[in-house]
Amino acid sequence: MEDHIEVEGCIVTVLAGTMFRVRLDNDHVVLATIAGRMRKRFVRLTTGDRVKMEMSPYDLTKARIVWRIG
Repeated sequence: MEDHIEVEGCIVTVLAGTMFRVRLDNDHVVLATIAGRMRKRFVRLTTGDRVKMEMSPYDLTKARIVWRIG
């Protein structure tokens, strides 16, 4: 099982196809998508929401949103 990096950020832009631009706390911007269980529960995300994400240590430009903080 691969390890993942958990980070928090703020949604900057909502893109088509459930994709988002998220600014991390260190001002790095990543492209993120919604995790499957959030899609299944119809969780709505808008600009300005704080989210928790998982990132692969191999590609630090993409992430998967797993939790909406607020």
